[in-house]
Amino acid sequence: MINNNELIEKYLLSDDLSTYDPYDIWNTSIGIKIKQFYYKHKFLGLFPAGFLTIYDLYLNNSLRMGYKKQEYPIVRAQAALTLMNLYQTEPKKIYLKYIKNHIDWLIKNSSKGYSGYCWGLNITWVYSAKEIYAPNTPFSTYTPYPLEILSQYYLLTGDQDLLGSIKSVFDFIENDLQIMIEDKEKLVISYGAQKDRIVTNANSYVMYMYALLLPFFPDKKEYLENKIQKIFNFLTAVQNSNGSWLYSPYESNSFIDCFHSCFVIKNIYKTNQITQLNMASSVVKKGYNYILNNFLDEDYFLFKRFVISNKPSLVKFDLYDNAEMLNLAILLRDDVTAKKLDEAIKKTFVKKNKIYSTIDILNFKKNLNHSRWAVIPYLHALSGLKEK
Repeated sequence: MINNNELIEKYLLSDDLSTYDPYDIWNTSIGIKIKQFYYKHKFLGLFPAGFLTIYDLYLNNSLRMGYKKQEYPIVRAQAALTLMNLYQTEPKKIYLKYIKNHIDWLIKNSSKGYSGYCWGLNITWVYSAKEIYAPNTPFSTYTPYPLEILSQYYLLTGDQDLLGSIKSVFDFIENDLQIMIEDKEKLVISYGAQKDRIVTNANSYVMYMYALLLPFFPDKKEYLENKIQKIFNFLTAVQNSNGSWLYSPYESNSFIDCFHSCFVIKNIYKTNQITQLNMASSVVKKGYNYILNNFLDEDYFLFKRFVISNKPSLVKFDLYDNAEMLNLAILLRDDVTAKKLDEAIKKTFVKKNKIYSTIDILNFKKNLNHSRWAVIPYLHALSGLKEK
């Protein structure tokens, strides 16, 4: 097998990052209708939704008939962040070239009609019976990745053309994302650019965006730090005594899964690297230990999808969970976990330099080279892993 850097270059040194995706079936006209029907009538909708799931995973998984590859902003952003990690240790000009190419794509393909630069999923997303997001809808969970690479690239190169785009993200957060709850101690922000729902990891991302913007608004330092602290207070308030977080803490049918838990811990840790948060280390440690103690399957040394699930699944292991856990172990300098997990991922998900995103309940590899979910998150984690 080629080494990590060569694998990353194979996937990311390209002007075209279009990809198939696990959501392809749900972004077809029939998929959208059946998903809407399922959320409105869960018992009656279970059969058609289950049929499409089985069709996608077993009958059309390799052929991808009826689907089209497409670009995703988060893929471009994470690709650039991955190459930036490589550039920091080996400053090849070609890395910088493709970082800029990916940034240019992000600037051109931002969500339109909002107060500042922002990005979304780029497909129609049926989240519930009431919440259907259009492809142009920006999200608090997707915008941080472009903001992060824009700020990193600006601080590295001093490219003044990017300064306005970076600073405009502040206007998006302030004007388009909605305040769901605010008092003297806590601040809770919406998921999308409307008063939609309260999601734990989404608020951790908003907190991190405010932290990323601190160097660009020295005159707003106190204001931004107050926002950061109040969101952090919310995150600590909804952390369960065992260290876990529900995906949506105020919903009765919520769940606890691996990669969203990793997001929360990652964003707290990275925010604390920029501006100190009181007790952040203990919150991170408690959350991280919860993942280690509850998600890890020792037989495979892989992390499972759910501890608490709200729907059936044909997935045994998902690369997204394990990629984000690998990234988190590297960030937190848990070298033992990172080394063992890296070996387990390569053994399970990678075959002849091809990367699969899903291991189903029958132990078959599925979803080959699906960049958004989750080849690029995996490559991003690899870019932080120091090879011996």
